[in-house]
Amino acid sequence: MEEGNRTWVTEFILLGLTEDPKFQVPLFVFFLHIYIVTVMGNVSIITLIKVSPQLHTPMYFLLSCLSFVDLCFSSDITPTMLVNFLSKKKTISLPGCVVQLFCFVCTVTTEVFLLMVMSYDRYVAICNPLLYKIIMTEQVCIRIVAGVGLVALTNALINTVCTFRLSFCGSNKVTHFYCDVPPLLKLSCSDTSLNVALLLFLGGGIIFVSVTLILISYANIIYTIMKIKSSDKRWRAFSTCSSHFICVIMFFGTLAFMYVRPSSAYSLEQDRIASVFYTIIIPMLNPLIYSLRNKAVKDSMRKVMS
Repeated sequence: MEEGNRTWVTEFILLGLTEDPKFQVPLFVFFLHIYIVTVMGNVSIITLIKVSPQLHTPMYFLLSCLSFVDLCFSSDITPTMLVNFLSKKKTISLPGCVVQLFCFVCTVTTEVFLLMVMSYDRYVAICNPLLYKIIMTEQVCIRIVAGVGLVALTNALINTVCTFRLSFCGSNKVTHFYCDVPPLLKLSCSDTSLNVALLLFLGGGIIFVSVTLILISYANIIYTIMKIKSSDKRWRAFSTCSSHFICVIMFFGTLAFMYVRPSSAYSLEQDRIASVFYTIIIPMLNPLIYSLRNKAVKDSMRKVMS
């Protein structure tokens, strides 16, 4: 639709990771394998926790929620990228871009808060073990997850509405492999200062609050563990939260690099590389980390397999 000399965008072209034709098929095969492992790993964790009575605890309930979010997270991004590797057109419709952005913001926000809640769960389990079953009841966990989902939906709605209220009347080539806020802002012919401020306020605020509470939880956990005299008990206490701590470092480190940066330091090329790690690689690694480093999960897996 034209208005004056402007052509209004009705679809976007996702440039992907590379435009070199010789890399398209190898990248398709590589990321297809990653996606298959991601789906199998997260579905296995969810199923294992569902069928194993010894895993029916708040910690593993939250882990199953994290696996579900990782599954949705990867499924929102990877299939579109795989199709575009083998497609000449590489387009996504405007409504498709809206849906993808909404789902992306919703899942990434949910994952941020779930990791924060899981750190609080470990804090209660290690620092207040006698009150753990009283504080982290099934109803409390369900309400926490419902609250996290509501906050994530609200954040996704705000970001999506504020992004697509802008006018896209120039180039429709998105320098990315999915619809994300920063590369879409680059294409807009409207004033995006409000959107940039909103991205820093909401994105930076969510990360800051989550990281602060996680650090407080782990500071108390480490303080409590160091007071344990038995080295064996101290090691077992550390092992119960080591998997979660590794996932936190990977996820928040990449997320901070992505969104908590001044606009002068922003680079679309760096953004694409970092996005591969936390949208595709991390959802694959999370179930592997929890299954390989968690004795209860490994024992339950042996029982189910036998």
